[in-house]
Amino acid sequence: MTEKRNSWAVVGGGMLGMTLALRLAQSGQRVTLFEAAPDLGGLAGAWRLGDVVWDKHYHVTLLSDTTLRSLLGELGLEKEMEWVETRTGFYTGGQLYSMSNSLEFLRFPPLNLLDKFRLGATIFYASRVEDWQRLEKIPVADWLRRLSGTRTFEKIWLPLLRSKLGENYKAVSAAFIWATIRRMYAARRTGLKREMFGYVPGGYARILTRFAEVLHECEVEVNCSHAVKQITALGNEEGQAADAMQHEIEFENGRRETFDGVALTVPATTAARACTNLSNDEQSQLSGIEYQGIVCASLLLKKPLANFYVTNITDSDVPFTAVIEMSALVDRKHFGGNSLVYLPKYVAADDSTFNLSDEELKTTFLQALGSMYPAFDADDVLAFRVSRVRHVFPLPTLDYSKRLPPIKTSIPNLYIVNSAHITNGTLNVNETVQLAERAA
Repeated sequence: MTEKRNSWAVVGGGMLGMTLALRLAQSGQRVTLFEAAPDLGGLAGAWRLGDVVWDKHYHVTLLSDTTLRSLLGELGLEKEMEWVETRTGFYTGGQLYSMSNSLEFLRFPPLNLLDKFRLGATIFYASRVEDWQRLEKIPVADWLRRLSGTRTFEKIWLPLLRSKLGENYKAVSAAFIWATIRRMYAARRTGLKREMFGYVPGGYARILTRFAEVLHECEVEVNCSHAVKQITALGNEEGQAADAMQHEIEFENGRRETFDGVALTVPATTAARACTNLSNDEQSQLSGIEYQGIVCASLLLKKPLANFYVTNITDSDVPFTAVIEMSALVDRKHFGGNSLVYLPKYVAADDSTFNLSDEELKTTFLQALGSMYPAFDADDVLAFRVSRVRHVFPLPTLDYSKRLPPIKTSIPNLYIVNSAHITNGTLNVNETVQLAERAA
């Protein structure tokens, strides 16, 4: 007797949804993948910037990102990766400093020797903490102030927290900074002497193209430009067997499809709105998750700014979170000999920055670059584009993991899994793929 192949819909075509669809298909299910945007990829999507096609948002692979590297190996791309050691900058008090090694850290003028010792000790201690759930009970500001001291907290940690979280930092637990430090030190914990950054030539455009080919080979049907409107459980009678229940998905474009099972990888607030048959408690848990958004400008420049991959910024008058010089990592031949720079600004999902036009953002962002880099010339800008995403990562508030709705809902064969379920890590592609592997 031939085993019945259930029909599954995966809603959301980012790296999470694509990985989940692949694993379901490999397990013998009939899978259809739906994505609201015109192309697959989600936050890992690519676009055209002038004559260059590259990632909409900045991404990097670490040597310690073993789950992602395994997937890239499965796609036949891991062997193509280029590995580079990069430099780090720090902009504070209107000055740009290199913070790329221990000697430069010791010379860092804004902190005295005791401050530096406490900062280093904080990072060392956090990298070795295992009980992250205990840290969920402690506000991040209280934890950092106690470990690093008030001066170091005010000069270093507080501006960095505000740049990523805004005033929401007051509600976030110490598990947030622990996860950030843990990712930084992952390679060292596994015995590697230094952390290398890697990329696939062609960026995520190359990865997503190959991923789509593999999905096709596994008979996954892919439908883009399909935003979910509502999911309804059919025949939800008491005592009915779970495998007899089906789910109808209605899309914003009017299409309706019925499946044996549905896995939603969309943001929690979108899932709450679409799944009307969930219990009141489930609806409340999903709707209660608060997201941080991003407004991220991509610039194609004729020449580099300072050749730091990341420049952290503590000055409050700079209108973006950091400067990411992707061309300090990626060979500039991939950008036509030019330099690719990202200027991210992390904001609350309802922040008024989302309402600013590209031209308004361009004016303020370029003015700030001129202040930070005296050699910068606005005439060097070959292209400028802005990505706006309101739901990027959930805020890890106090006791976050205890209030998180489970992936398996009260409705048979209806699952909700998204970045909100990354409880002990930071939002990055490796964590996203890990989550998909666990959920599959």
